[in-house]
Amino acid sequence: MSADPTDVANNPMREVVSRWKAAFDGHRPDEMAALFTPDALFQGFGPETTAGREQVRAYYEAVAEGRWADVGEIRGYRIGDEVAGGFADIVFRDAAGWAAPVHLSLVLQREGDGWLIRAYHVSRILADH
Repeated sequence: MSADPTDVANNPMREVVSRWKAAFDGHRPDEMAALFTPDALFQGFGPETTAGREQVRAYYEAVAEGRWADVGEIRGYRIGDEVAGGFADIVFRDAAGWAAPVHLSLVLQREGDGWLIRAYHVSRILADH
């Protein structure tokens, strides 16, 4: 029998994505960086993979204010008590009508009583692909 994907205890993706969305929508790069492990791997829209909280903070600092993320379906998994992850369907938007649908994949690591992002990757969804 598989775990209920809506159960936060068994699917920490929901809780982490909720905190990530709040930080993104509020354009709070320091809060965003705190969601990641100190040596997290990060692949955003840019061509390079980076690592570390400072790189994550700088990436989100450069995101234009006034953008938000609409979160769709979230699917998660657990590997024991210390590792989890999954996928989320996200559409980044702004008031001018810009929209960028992506698949977001995360690897999560338990830190104390909570979860941090260990690896982050977005894949842009192209209509003609």
